[in-house]
Amino acid sequence: MSVTKNIVIDAKNISVAYKSKNKDDYKSLMIDLLEGKKQKKKEKKFWPLKEISFQGYQGEILGIVGANGSGKTTLCKVLTGILAPDKGNLSVDGKVTALFSHGIGRNATLTGRENVYLNGLMLGIKKEKIDQFIDEIHEFSGLGEFFDQPMKKYSSGMRSRLGFSVSAHLEPEILILDEALNTGDRAFSRKASEKMKELVKKAKMVIVVTHSHRFARANCDRVIWLDQGEIRAVGDPEEVISQYEKTVPRAKRRVRKRLILKSVDIEQRDNIAIDANNIGVNFNLGKDNHWALKDLSFTINEGEVIGIIGRNGAGKSTLCKVMTNILEPDRGVMYVNGDTTALLNYGTGFNRHLSGRDNAYLNGLMLGIPKQVVEQNMQKITEFSGLGKAMEKSIKYYSSGMRARLGFSVAAMLQPDIFIIDEALSTGDMAFKQKASEKIQDMMEEAKAVIIVSHSMKFIEKVCSRAIWIDQGQIVMDGKAEDVVKEYKNKAVKDRKERRILNN
Repeated sequence: MSVTKNIVIDAKNISVAYKSKNKDDYKSLMIDLLEGKKQKKKEKKFWPLKEISFQGYQGEILGIVGANGSGKTTLCKVLTGILAPDKGNLSVDGKVTALFSHGIGRNATLTGRENVYLNGLMLGIKKEKIDQFIDEIHEFSGLGEFFDQPMKKYSSGMRSRLGFSVSAHLEPEILILDEALNTGDRAFSRKASEKMKELVKKAKMVIVVTHSHRFARANCDRVIWLDQGEIRAVGDPEEVISQYEKTVPRAKRRVRKRLILKSVDIEQRDNIAIDANNIGVNFNLGKDNHWALKDLSFTINEGEVIGIIGRNGAGKSTLCKVMTNILEPDRGVMYVNGDTTALLNYGTGFNRHLSGRDNAYLNGLMLGIPKQVVEQNMQKITEFSGLGKAMEKSIKYYSSGMRARLGFSVAAMLQPDIFIIDEALSTGDMAFKQKASEKIQDMMEEAKAVIIVSHSMKFIEKVCSRAIWIDQGQIVMDGKAEDVVKEYKNKAVKDRKERRILNN
């Protein structure tokens, strides 16, 4: 696509400073006082952005890549006016619409439709304009009858789909997507790609923050690589991303025979970790009943790493909630042999006013783990997360990727019986995903089972020994991970061809 050189965004030497101890973090201060910690009188400054300079041009899709904590979300907040830079000058020619990682749905008790209006009004869009696009938003999101249901019934992928649908259809001038499509399924990701290309013909530009290098290579005209608050490179997506990938540390891997040899832990593998018999979960959708899960039956043995795949709204998150006793099935029996630790999407239980360290304690207590056990593992949690001094900072200054790293590190270091990860690594950078996959493999020796929900088929194939494909609340296929993933991909290709024929 030819890119005009009309400048839409002009950033010159942008810098942002955070104080390491914040006056409004009252709960953190109280915890410090109760634990007898001395308060430091001097406040140190942390610079998440340092001397950032770049230009964004009309008609382009600009990608931003980099490790967790590199400053990507902070830069987005500056571009949207949420944060004012402490140094430098920023010129933005147009109105900015931003969709951050958690997507739409600030009010979980309101329906998807009601949240569309709420979100639109918060963006300064008149009700008449939302009325004009509401049907298109509903259709594009693919949520069907869930559109008029409370968003507390939505999975993270469904929220992501609705959030993008709202932002893309309300005629934005400059659209910023900060990790907003990480939990979307493959079909919707392609749909979003086509919509973005359509948008830049009418709007001024689109900015996409992503850890999906494949997505950035396929859809962006240029890419900015951020590292520790500084720009390392700007330019052609293939060249910039290749430079970035070369810097990602490759951990030395030892041969993990237990992943491929049946002779290891044979006796343990015969023990049942989870046994589901005809599980059904019903959601009352006004006049109709919707079975989010229908007659699901499967057995997971100890020592297995199971991947659960399927499109948004297939029932994956509902199944996780049943396995963790958050939801009681309306019919059928779920047997779970041991304590279940679940990390649902971006790390549940975080209090934005507390520091990372305090949230580690809070998460541990919510998982039923004694404070002294968390204390004994705190150094391991800090080291594995790679957050360093950021552990002492308020969570509200964390990017979604940093939250994901902390949430995974807390849950993984506390040695659960059964570990469920529902899209928790969707915002993790490449290096941390590698660390996490190796940790999951290590956990097989200690945990009874590991269950991973993900839209990353590569991650499922790499880490899981078995996969369960769910669609419309039912099991489509259960078997060897690579076999199930192959069939899932084939079905996606077939569906895409059928849609093209219908559209033509």
